[in-house]
Amino acid sequence: MARHRSPSGAQADNPDRATRQRVVAVPSGHRLPAPPAASLRGRATVAAVAAGAVVAAGQTLVSPLSTVAPQAVSALVPVADVTEVDTPNPAVEAIGGDQLLPDQFTLTQLDPASQVDVQNLAKAVDLGRELARQAAIIKSALSHGASEAHLYGDLAFVRPAVGRLTSMFGARWGTSHFGIDIAGPIGTPIYALTDGVVEEAGPATGFGLWVVLRHTDGSQSVYGHVNRMFVDKGEKVEAGEEIAEIGNRGYSTGPHLHLEIWDEDGSKINPIPWLRKRGIDF
Repeated sequence: MARHRSPSGAQADNPDRATRQRVVAVPSGHRLPAPPAASLRGRATVAAVAAGAVVAAGQTLVSPLSTVAPQAVSALVPVADVTEVDTPNPAVEAIGGDQLLPDQFTLTQLDPASQVDVQNLAKAVDLGRELARQAAIIKSALSHGASEAHLYGDLAFVRPAVGRLTSMFGARWGTSHFGIDIAGPIGTPIYALTDGVVEEAGPATGFGLWVVLRHTDGSQSVYGHVNRMFVDKGEKVEAGEEIAEIGNRGYSTGPHLHLEIWDEDGSKINPIPWLRKRGIDF
């Protein structure tokens, strides 16, 4: 059988071989593009100095032998799209470092929004603990039967007795009345206004029996005309603890609690504004 030849004279009996011979040769030399602008580098947080060094070395060896125009290789290589950061990254600064795949030498940085969430969570936990501590103080102050308690600083202050306000601080019947009177039935509980130490507990001129507490800030509270006392001198008491009961002893026109507040220097002050500042109002 006659064989047909191509116009050039080459045999075509082996198509595969002919096809392989027609493959266009690709120039051996190529060049990577220059490092991207700073704006592109700022978007990437994944790179490696070692890899960048290898790419740089390849450029040094190949570039002098290349006669082909640079190709936009960076357009074909994916760049990690992650949170923008301002802090320079030495690995990204390496030549070619921005062209590494995302799973190569990953440098992890917490997103600023996540940092804010963590900080807010920590604050919420601290706030919860503080509220629980304050609630425990109030609960303890009310545990003995006081009708109300309030937090002032780190201390609880309670209403000293349930009753009706019948006399105020100031001039009365030609003399000075240095406290307030809270009328109530004999036996009505009297509670310690706040934490303190018993300075006096026993007989007192004009009061029949009294109890005097010194508070942690140096001020004092005086409870006069009491019927019975439940504390002794030198004893530590807590806010809301029952220390006595309303009586009618001494110079009294009826059963009531005579309450005085002494300043740190011993001067007698009006109990009403002092108590109101601590949340107790009559």
